[in-house]
Amino acid sequence: MSAAELVKASKRYGKITALDDVDLTVERGEVLALLGPNGAGKTTTVQLLMGLIRPEAGRARLLGHDPRSLAARRRCGAMLQVSGVPATLRVAEHLKLFASYYPQPLNVREAIRAAGLDGLEARPVLKLSGGQRQRLMFALALIGDPELLFLDEPTVGLDVTARRRFWQVIRRLAGEGRTILLTTHYLEEADALADRIVVLNRGSIVAQGSPSEIKSRTANRRVRCRTRVPTDTVARWEQVQRVRVDAASLEILTAEAEAVVRRLLDADPQLSGLEVAGAGLEEAFLDLTENDGREAA
Repeated sequence: MSAAELVKASKRYGKITALDDVDLTVERGEVLALLGPNGAGKTTTVQLLMGLIRPEAGRARLLGHDPRSLAARRRCGAMLQVSGVPATLRVAEHLKLFASYYPQPLNVREAIRAAGLDGLEARPVLKLSGGQRQRLMFALALIGDPELLFLDEPTVGLDVTARRRFWQVIRRLAGEGRTILLTTHYLEEADALADRIVVLNRGSIVAQGSPSEIKSRTANRRVRCRTRVPTDTVARWEQVQRVRVDAASLEILTAEAEAVVRRLLDADPQLSGLEVAGAGLEEAFLDLTENDGREAA
């Protein structure tokens, strides 16, 4: 039995179709990353699976139950984009309160340590920084010792150190056999954490697979070099899809790397620092969403 699923699920908001006939399965024990541009349907997908909203067509299941059932919700934890807690309560007080909602919660000290809140136990929420509040929301999602964890844009507002620490915790939780559904705009995060990626665009799934499988969906290559050829000149070449200057080097995205390299060398025999590599997740993501591709059956 899967951890969660949508079957032919559709959801509209007025004239806007947020999800259109979507089939999605979250397998037990996997880290699944939902990617997509703003408005693609990521948050709607999470809300349907959690039972916060209902589909207008199709159905949602959560741990074998109706998502609105207490039996399912007690086994889940959630960190959502829009959430709020009383600002005058202290960190430890919030965790003790939330722990009382679950039959077998984590120890409060364990949740504090996992979320990196050590030393902040007695601090009122109103005195927490934005990143500290994010960590508190993560601790509240963990306190019920969930089988399935929903994380909707969890690292927004975190600095690099806190984000890397968060990744370590996610890897540990996944290693314990927990199921994690993650939405993120940080493609590096999805690449680092996910067993499987689902790309949404305009309310439909346009691709899914492992990070390496998603990256293989683009034929593009990345060419980097230091050259005197002007950026705007290279941008006009028909083989070039995108070009930018990065740390004094020119970075070119192209499906015809050999032809572009020959042209660069012809235009600038003094060219140096030449590198040609496969395109990354960012390039594959942009290809899938900008071209509005559709996954093959």
